[in-house]
Amino acid sequence: MKGIDEDIKKGSFQPVYLLYGEERYLKRQYKQKLRQALAASEDTMNVAMYEGKNFNPGELIDFAETLPFFAERRLILLENSGVFKSPCDELADYMKQISETTCFVFVEDDVDKRGKMYKAVKKAGRVVEFARQTDAVLTRWILSRMKQEGKKITHADMQLFLEKTGNDMENIDKELEKLFCYTLCRDVVSTEDVEAVCVVQTTGKIFQMVEQMASQQQRKALELYYDLLALKEPPMRILFLIARQFHILLQLKDLSDRGYDHKFMASKAGIPEFAVRKNLAQAEHFTKGQLQEAVEDCVQTEEDVKTGKLNDQIAVELLIVKYSRKE
Repeated sequence: MKGIDEDIKKGSFQPVYLLYGEERYLKRQYKQKLRQALAASEDTMNVAMYEGKNFNPGELIDFAETLPFFAERRLILLENSGVFKSPCDELADYMKQISETTCFVFVEDDVDKRGKMYKAVKKAGRVVEFARQTDAVLTRWILSRMKQEGKKITHADMQLFLEKTGNDMENIDKELEKLFCYTLCRDVVSTEDVEAVCVVQTTGKIFQMVEQMASQQQRKALELYYDLLALKEPPMRILFLIARQFHILLQLKDLSDRGYDHKFMASKAGIPEFAVRKNLAQAEHFTKGQLQEAVEDCVQTEEDVKTGKLNDQIAVELLIVKYSRKE
């Protein structure tokens, strides 16, 4: 990211940029930065924008080779093109000889780093991965946004906010805007404000569901399941998230027993560092054997649904009943 900022500041650009990763908010921000820096907003003659795989590489190259019309360069912006997951030799070969008056910007969710296209772009220009940000970075960013709005929040309420929103910056941005509107005439964001405004993400509801299962609160666990169904969450996605939660608990329990710190555990389990403590507390309700069995049961449930032995909604319900049943 610093490299792109430096290019923009100096006005000296790479012939090609690849922006990829799961942090959509930052990708969008830097795509817009490059768009504004590389071509005038009203310039439609020298800008070509493509969404998806429906484009002709030959026509793309012809456009790139055409001299810009009363401008310094031509800009070609492609989003989710798929060329970094499946071969596109023609375009990959062209990356070695991009016209000096053309700049490519690729915006992708995922890439194959072993592919010809990725290697060609990395050699020819700048590749930037936009991964989920750390707790510290997210906290600084949120506090900066709060300061801009003239608002304050305690550390405890910041943690509550992040527990509800998760670490997706796009969702955090949306929830912050709701909080700012809700507290328009006040300069302190309270616990009550966060509880009143911020929506718990699906993964948060899954955590709550497993928590109820661990506490053998069967009725509450099933109520959370029915809430998710009412929100049009597919049963198989709910099953996937339940399996993921059990797997996280198993990983954390094992890593904790081996003496690793929270930062290392967070990176291995793929969760924010602030969430490690709560997940470890939840893991205490289970033995390693129980967690391993739960993960295997989730796999078996998926198999039963795929082979037609059980209806998907009923299959997940039976799994929840099994692990929330009082001994």
